[in-house]
Amino acid sequence: MRRRVVVTGLGAVTPVGNDVATTWQSLLSGVSGGADITKFDASKYSVRFACEVKQFDPLSYMDRKEAKRADVYAQYAVAASVQAAADAGIAPGGIDPEMMGVIIGSGIGGIRSFEDQHDVYRTLGPSKISPFFIPMFIGDIAAGIVSMRLQAKGPNYATVSACASSAHAIGDAFRIIQYGDADVMFAGGSEAAVTPMSIGGFANMGALSTRNDSPATASRPFDKDRDGFVMGEGSGVVVLEELEHARRRGARIYGEIVGYRATGDAYHLTGQPEAHEGLQRAMRGALKDGGLAPTDVDYINAHGTSTPLNDPNESKGIQAVFGDHARVLSISSTKSATGHMLGAAGSVEFIACALAMRDSMVPPTINYATPDPECVLDYTPNTPRARAVNVAISNSSGFGGHNVSIALRRWHD
Repeated sequence: MRRRVVVTGLGAVTPVGNDVATTWQSLLSGVSGGADITKFDASKYSVRFACEVKQFDPLSYMDRKEAKRADVYAQYAVAASVQAAADAGIAPGGIDPEMMGVIIGSGIGGIRSFEDQHDVYRTLGPSKISPFFIPMFIGDIAAGIVSMRLQAKGPNYATVSACASSAHAIGDAFRIIQYGDADVMFAGGSEAAVTPMSIGGFANMGALSTRNDSPATASRPFDKDRDGFVMGEGSGVVVLEELEHARRRGARIYGEIVGYRATGDAYHLTGQPEAHEGLQRAMRGALKDGGLAPTDVDYINAHGTSTPLNDPNESKGIQAVFGDHARVLSISSTKSATGHMLGAAGSVEFIACALAMRDSMVPPTINYATPDPECVLDYTPNTPRARAVNVAISNSSGFGGHNVSIALRRWHD
């Protein structure tokens, strides 16, 4: 018999808040994280804005030496993990370290460190490359640093599946606890890709919005005039815990993960099959895994990227899976506020599902102005909606054809 897994802690650093409470209030208030890029001189770029994390101080979570030797993506991960541990009431030494693990995914890892050190190499030669370059750059190091911080000696690794990375991390952690390999898992993702090469690369492939004159309204999922995603950054980490373990220590429970499915498109480098067929299978699989009927679901936090391809495709996929119920359930894309946080997106959106369930309040899709005849569902436009959320699904997809759906159910003792 599989063990039951509940959510007992949340942590986040996002473009609309450097903690969970601020982020959630911003999402409900329709605050956009979009603004001109400040992290490098983007004046020669076709895209000159992003959803950056603002006023983040790593020294609130790490000492000066640790922060200096960590890429920004790892700093964000440590901050979100420390927040999640505090929210879960997990103190150092309070959990059997061998039964507590960490999975933190990232789409690109320490790309800022890579770019900076490559500049050093080209300017000053190979002898000047930092000896800390490799551990700053590699995509698994955030999980390693967090494990040291929390003294978590259970399963520890990173997931890398582009924009589905942190959703895979949560799904894997769910399975690890179900099968008894850990009692507590810190799971999520982190990204810090507002860098010259990332912005240039995504812009040149035509993936980014070019609304330089209006960064705050550029991310507009499901709107007819969407023209691409807006680069975001930050981290989201959740504490997953075996139910009886959580009960014994009196932990607050946000909800129970009941279903998870990961699928592959086997189709295209960056494209999607018609009607997001791969994501359809992920949603159907998560429902089956959780013993849920489509009509049980109240809310979907969509992948909803604000790209011309994804949004109508995901809408058609939801219609195919949920039938007539697709027009009854609430859908929103919080990327409209946070931008696309790439490998951190799935975990932040999972957190939004947990809070929608806690507060019976669906966060809106902001910047929705013109309906798209190919996107005909209820995307919760511009204002939050009071609604009891008993079951929520978080969808994620990534370049390469990775799809994840996670089903979260309201906790009833």
